[in-house]
Amino acid sequence: MNINRILVISINVFREAVRDRILYIIGFYGIILIAALRLLPQFAAATEDKMFLDFGLAVMSTLGLIVAVFVGAGLVNKEIEKRTLLVLISKPVSRSEFITGKYLGLSSVLAVMVAAMTGIYLVLLQIGKIAYSTPSILFAAIFLFLQLSLIAAVAISLGAFTSSLLATALTFAVYLMGNITQDLVQLGRLGRNPGFEHLTQGLYLILPDLSRLDLKNDAVYGLAALPNSTTLIGSAVYAILYSVLLLAIAILIFSRREF
Repeated sequence: MNINRILVISINVFREAVRDRILYIIGFYGIILIAALRLLPQFAAATEDKMFLDFGLAVMSTLGLIVAVFVGAGLVNKEIEKRTLLVLISKPVSRSEFITGKYLGLSSVLAVMVAAMTGIYLVLLQIGKIAYSTPSILFAAIFLFLQLSLIAAVAISLGAFTSSLLATALTFAVYLMGNITQDLVQLGRLGRNPGFEHLTQGLYLILPDLSRLDLKNDAVYGLAALPNSTTLIGSAVYAILYSVLLLAIAILIFSRREF
């Protein structure tokens, strides 16, 4: 694969996101948090600090998820529908470079979004004089980016061989199931049904374990408490390897499609 061609594709994805005003979501996030900072004390005078901490990270995760799923699911099909894909692959651009460039471009959009929203979040925490742990919030933001990048890989992989609508629905399903895979395993063990237990274990092995990338509770309630470095590194490596595996599958499937 040619790095320069991949970078050109990824830069084009980022520019297209700017043209489509996707980064306006950052301003929308700021407006929501400013409103929450003013309104939450009226509804929960005793626990508004914890509520704001939790609310800020939850909204950041939700907005990032929307971008990762809807943009990721349509990245490949948009090029097919506009017939620009035929022009791209007729040039010296391999399909693996195309998929990799699209993924890196979307990941860069997500990185800018998470970084900007984290900055807004920290500024408003200072303005509201809310106690927080900077390392915990930064780690939560980093692992949120890893989680969103993994979901983006899921969306692009599904979008490589299905319609945008179906890829969107399936990606949301993977996200929801991925957050409860550990609970499914426990449920299978409690059910005492060998068939059901094997099913839940199979789902756990196939679906991404997104709960290990969710550090919101550590940032909100644990403050300075975080998982140990070995656990954090293991979770980060897990997210990266899972994303690489998904992209490899997407490239394999996309390389066999006829246009």
